[in-house]
Amino acid sequence: MIFRQLYEPLSSTYTYLIGCEETGHAILIDPVIASMERDLAEMKRLGLTLAYTVDTHIHADHITAALEMKSAVGSKIAAPAYDHLPCTDVGIEEGKPFQVGSITLQPLHTPGHTDGHFAYLFNDRVFTGDALLIDGCGRTDFQNGAADALYSSVREKLFTLPDEILVYPGHDYNNRFVSSIAQEKKRNPRLGGEKTLEDFKEIMANLGLPYPKFIDYAVPGNRQCGVCPPDLPNNLENYCRQMAKSPQG
Repeated sequence: MIFRQLYEPLSSTYTYLIGCEETGHAILIDPVIASMERDLAEMKRLGLTLAYTVDTHIHADHITAALEMKSAVGSKIAAPAYDHLPCTDVGIEEGKPFQVGSITLQPLHTPGHTDGHFAYLFNDRVFTGDALLIDGCGRTDFQNGAADALYSSVREKLFTLPDEILVYPGHDYNNRFVSSIAQEKKRNPRLGGEKTLEDFKEIMANLGLPYPKFIDYAVPGNRQCGVCPPDLPNNLENYCRQMAKSPQG
């Protein structure tokens, strides 16, 4: 198994590259359009061919590279079936393993950040997207998010995994790379320890976070599997700079 954790600094997003040594096929979990050239170069360096992009949810802070990757290298698009996106090739569902060569992801529906959010369990690690972050979690105040749903997702699905499972989050804003189920159960300040549902709901209700600056462009674009809007303001153009340098011109 070939594994790389790749970082996109503008949205602090982690993309995960998993390669099958037997077939030479690879998947990318949560690829970002602005980092598409980097991801393609890394796969070429490793002698891998991209078979699928796999998103954890409809992102609000970046544009997925799924559609552009499909255009560039013929990869297929996998995403949660819950969201009913017509641009996907494979709809991922809980209880149905997703397999590419020797790579098998076990999908876990983990709503709360968004209603269609999924995490992916793979061997000794779980890719938690925005449901569970290192010492934190994703916000619950848009895209049909709900604090009670996220509490259940984390406490009943993720925290019931074996303690030694590694947690690879969708983002980190403090230069951290990986955690574990045991660590998050013990010290996550929002969801760990003896935090009750009421404690969590109060925490989430009082975060005072600003309205996401890219959400009005990202969500419609990601509902199309990664389309950058034509009316993007100049101060946000870096989020879609890949479009100007696309392999398709």
